[in-house]
Amino acid sequence: MTLVPDAESFKRLVDGTTRGPGPSLARLALSCLAAPYGLAVACRNAAYDCGLLPVSRAAVPVISIGNLTLGGTGKTPLVAWTAALLARHGRRPAIVSRGYGAAPGERSDEAAELAILLPGVPHVADRDRVAAVARATALGADAVVLDDGFQHRRLARDLDIVAVDATDPFGRGRLFPRGLLREPLRGIARARAVVLTRASSIEIADRVAIHDALSAASRGAALAWAEADHRPVGLRDAGGATRPLADLRGRRVFAFAGIGNPAAFRGSLAAVGAEVVAFRPLPDHHAYTAADLESLAREAAAARAELAVTTLKDLVKIRRPTLDGLPLAALEIAIDIMGGAEAVERLVLRAVAGRAAVGAGP
Repeated sequence: MTLVPDAESFKRLVDGTTRGPGPSLARLALSCLAAPYGLAVACRNAAYDCGLLPVSRAAVPVISIGNLTLGGTGKTPLVAWTAALLARHGRRPAIVSRGYGAAPGERSDEAAELAILLPGVPHVADRDRVAAVARATALGADAVVLDDGFQHRRLARDLDIVAVDATDPFGRGRLFPRGLLREPLRGIARARAVVLTRASSIEIADRVAIHDALSAASRGAALAWAEADHRPVGLRDAGGATRPLADLRGRRVFAFAGIGNPAAFRGSLAAVGAEVVAFRPLPDHHAYTAADLESLAREAAAARAELAVTTLKDLVKIRRPTLDGLPLAALEIAIDIMGGAEAVERLVLRAVAGRAAVGAGP
């Protein structure tokens, strides 16, 4: 079996759930590594803040969707929502990303997923996001949505939107690798809007506490606030055919997911009435091998599952209709902004309109 340990094991280690002498020593070692990482992040941000490191401004407006933590905060549906908003208002958006995990000449997981969700929107992936935006502009884009761009400060942006996962908003409260924070919370001051994803998973009082903590960390910066849920909208098979969520109700489902927050995916299946008889979490961006798929098929058979379900991000890599004869489908997720959508929409549209006005000139 070639499946590697999932990110949940790391999360249990850093939050102290895994106990014993070995895990305690591991946490001490991670704390030692987090100190130079934090220093490097602080120096880099200070260099950009003071103008010591150069910033490149694109010829078109750039809207960044990012986060403060590692792992799945639900950025991809928010990227799709933002690009669709721009398209509805007459813009020609393109999506730009780093292309994490993609082999040369191939699309990343997120790019393949977004190609299904937004078939008319071009996606340019490149480690050099400045070059990627230039390519997107050459393709005819008049606005760019930058996927996972909050820490990519070499490219200027007209608006930063930060996604915060309500189920783990502060990355266990520590910098990587001792926790899941990419940078200290005070970095939120660079953003103009926060979208609290999976908001209904926690109580209202906890949402208020997250809002207050981020407001304090922003050091007086004005932050638009929105709350959103990830809503299952249907099933999709490898051929692109869709089926209603009702097909999951009462069905014995074997589920697996190689995403940053697999527990949230499992919760979504349970919420629509699926009987999850076995579940396999995998590392984010997991590259499936034939041996992996054989192992998953055996686990599904042992659980006597009637259907195998994964995420769209995983299905686009597997590209098979079945797991050894067991029907395989993806649970398609869309973002549903429950409150604050209007404020975020206004910021997005003002950002692109402002650049258009500046570019028009006398």
